[in-house]
Amino acid sequence: MSQKSINKAALIALIINELKQELSHAISAANEAHAAAVDDQSVAETQYDTLAIEASYLAEGQSRRVQELQSAMQAYQALPLLSFDETKSIRQSALVQLEGDSKAQHWFFIGPAAGGFRCQLNKQNITVITEQSPMGLAMIGKYQEDDIVVKLGNGQLSDYIAIVQ
Repeated sequence: MSQKSINKAALIALIINELKQELSHAISAANEAHAAAVDDQSVAETQYDTLAIEASYLAEGQSRRVQELQSAMQAYQALPLLSFDETKSIRQSALVQLEGDSKAQHWFFIGPAAGGFRCQLNKQNITVITEQSPMGLAMIGKYQEDDIVVKLGNGQLSDYIAIVQ
């Protein structure tokens, strides 16, 4: 199969850029939630007034999201970009194309975080998955031309691994 190689460094740069944008939004949301939690208007007027409590929970959740995004960015910055062929088992940094996705030029990139992120690079559609996702669990440790079965809700996907980069 003659297939155009995807530049993994460019892909990582796209993912990190998306994470930076999400981080910027998350920091703004965390700051707004914190301000709302400590605002004079949030002080409880009755025992049933939970606005301040709700605002503090929101601030805590937003702060946790900021930490998750920072960790994801660090994980991608430290990710070694490995080359794969039919002799190497699939693991993080692999680009995998299933036979059923070859006409659509769709690839899965196995990353340390940001599962579900989708992008296009050189007319190739790429979805980031993690090792913990159903698709990631089905692929990790497999080789090019191995069959996979993935449970998706009540159904399942059966396909085989056409290409690994």
